[in-house]
Amino acid sequence: MNELLGVMRRLRGPGGCPWDQEQTHESLRPYLLEEAAEAADAVTAGDPAELAGELGDVLLQVAFHSVIAEETGTFSYAEVERGIVDKLVRRHPHVFGETQVAGSDEVVANWQAIKAAEQGGRVRPPSAKVPSGLGALAREAAAQKLAGARPDARAAREALEQALAGADGDAHAVADVLGAAVAWARALGVDAELALRDHTSRTLAELDRAAGGDGRA
Repeated sequence: MNELLGVMRRLRGPGGCPWDQEQTHESLRPYLLEEAAEAADAVTAGDPAELAGELGDVLLQVAFHSVIAEETGTFSYAEVERGIVDKLVRRHPHVFGETQVAGSDEVVANWQAIKAAEQGGRVRPPSAKVPSGLGALAREAAAQKLAGARPDARAAREALEQALAGADGDAHAVADVLGAAVAWARALGVDAELALRDHTSRTLAELDRAAGGDGRA
């Protein structure tokens, strides 16, 4: 990691790379999202070498942001690393402390309680709990989860059918159908975002085969 940080400092420093020197936290946002998405795709692909490479690209983003912050004196990579290590230890008292848990549900409950205590007991509004950088289906699923328990599969399917029957072709109607589809997926225990990503990947693979290629540049 020190070598990676050293490379980034060289790229950002005098005589370095003009493109790298121009970047800011804001300009790098699309790349952070893109690299995380590509790492998720590599998990689906099941290729360990590809996953290792994509995780390296994610780590590059961590180094890039850390070096930019280092230059402005806002934080350093050491603080990033220290912060996540301390958080993991603090939020796993059943591993690093004396707390006893009966299963993963209690682990999650303890995590949330500790997180709330760290924030001084302040309750964040729902909008602050759902990152805007998530995909639209993932954001809808998170919002629905905040709104209440997972719906019954039969009721969710009926709601979806009603949304489709009442759709009149405008954007709001389409959004209602998509929201109902996400609720149905949640009721079935399916991650709608990942399901659609996999579906799209299969469609693109079929297009590649039809075009006589393998999809690789």
